[in-house]
Amino acid sequence: MTPPPKPKGIVLASGGMDSLVLAAFATRESDIALLHVNYGQRTEKKELACFRAIADHLKVEERMVADIGYLRTIGGSALTDPSLDVPPADLRRPGIPVTYVPFRNAHFLCIAVSWAEVIGAKNVYIGAVWADSSGYPDCRPAFYKAMNEAIRIGTKDESGIRIKAPFVNLKKKDIVLMGKSLGVPFELTWSCYRNREKACGCCDSCALRHKAFDEAGVPDPLSYEVQPTG
Repeated sequence: MTPPPKPKGIVLASGGMDSLVLAAFATRESDIALLHVNYGQRTEKKELACFRAIADHLKVEERMVADIGYLRTIGGSALTDPSLDVPPADLRRPGIPVTYVPFRNAHFLCIAVSWAEVIGAKNVYIGAVWADSSGYPDCRPAFYKAMNEAIRIGTKDESGIRIKAPFVNLKKKDIVLMGKSLGVPFELTWSCYRNREKACGCCDSCALRHKAFDEAGVPDPLSYEVQPTG
């Protein structure tokens, strides 16, 4: 008996570790399209190259690259504002770090939902992590619950679009272990906040990635200028 066709889903793919695992995970329940957003970040070219490599690896033909460079004009984040330095890694730092891009995930999701209405996608996947992350407020589970309600009210009645954030309560080591079980090519991904040939090894994102691989007992294939620490 032929199984029913999978619903279409859009995966937000930054080119990072979490979004790679997410894309591989989402293929189990959806026929995926991939969406990448350039937002004026320091590592825009590197992330875009990783996104394309991931899309090619997964053999996803339906893909889109959107540009919202106005987030660089808005500024307020060390990822988009060249006048702000990326701080050294400190995973115990209290408060919201200067690498937070104000309300960035809302911009991403709005683009994804608009595209979902056009192509008939029912699921929008985002690889947000709240339980083991830098504490960005637009990664909170309550944020996705509220966005889903806004989508229900603000789209066509028959659209049935839902945001799915399946990693939001996971530890990053669990995402590494899931990626290992799925056989994903972690070497195609980029996590560093700085625009370097090699990952710097001394920003929060490098530290979080290193910690995740270390706790999972899985070798990290990424090359670093300095061995990351927490």
